[in-house]
Amino acid sequence: MSHAAVAGPVPAAAPAPARSFWAWARPLAGIAVLAALVWSVGTGPFLAGLRLIDAPALAAALGIGAITTVCCAWRWSLVAGGLGVRLPLRAAVAHCYRAVFLNSTLPGGVLGDVHRAVRHGRDAGDVARGVRAVVWERTAGQVVQLVIAVAVLAALPSPVRPYLPAVAAGLAAVALALALAARAVPRSGASRWARAARTAVADVRAGLLARRTWLGVVTASAVVVAGHLATFVVAARTAGADAPLSRLVPLTLLALLAMGLPTNVGGFGPREGVAAWAFAAAGLTAAQGVATGTVYGALVLVASLPGAAVLLIHRRPVAEPGDCR
Repeated sequence: MSHAAVAGPVPAAAPAPARSFWAWARPLAGIAVLAALVWSVGTGPFLAGLRLIDAPALAAALGIGAITTVCCAWRWSLVAGGLGVRLPLRAAVAHCYRAVFLNSTLPGGVLGDVHRAVRHGRDAGDVARGVRAVVWERTAGQVVQLVIAVAVLAALPSPVRPYLPAVAAGLAAVALALALAARAVPRSGASRWARAARTAVADVRAGLLARRTWLGVVTASAVVVAGHLATFVVAARTAGADAPLSRLVPLTLLALLAMGLPTNVGGFGPREGVAAWAFAAAGLTAAQGVATGTVYGALVLVASLPGAAVLLIHRRPVAEPGDCR
């Protein structure tokens, strides 16, 4: 069966009470983390971090942010093209800048990605495939980040280094299980789960593992991770952390991994909590970790400001009910 012939699954709508609960629970979890940090270290580290931001740090954040945004757009364009919903790089860059800005200013940290997925799907005439393109390119980025994290945390001293062999073994087992599950997907069957499984396997083969896409996806994802780490190091130095890079990079990487949790408020919450724990566990101070996370959040917000301009320039009238553009 060709990829183009695979119909996208229609996800079952979650019950309204469940959606309402999670919509409130995620930002409340981030607020709870921030409240615990304020109770533990006070507001001083948050305010000190903001006061220490200077022009060189802002310039570095804007430059690094431009590189990472273009790489994210390139990865998205490759995956979308593989799935049959063509996306020019220039348009992808504009959409990604807008998404980064929305992610940095709205609760949850993912609403910008939801917006670009639906917007591109409507423009391409296939919302389901447009959404899947964003899901897969984000998944690819997270997988590459996780692989890099395991390698770096295993090579350099960090609070989690003793647990890395078990983590690596667990990840290998998950990867093997997914590979075996993909091979066992039935080629026929009309059930919703069978169709969803066939669609997922076809998407991965065409959008991520195809010869024309996989190297670009991996390269773009690696550059994005390097850019986020570089921004975190700039934030740490701006906040006054003078530890050597071999000690600092694993700590910032742990905070970066925490950002993947959709329980933040405008980007803040788990990042600062993990940074406080990691810095303290490594012999620095929790306050310095909080200040570093705060500076990073401010630098990312500044780097995303071109997305605010894109949001204003490309505003469109709201479609009328029933409009299927």
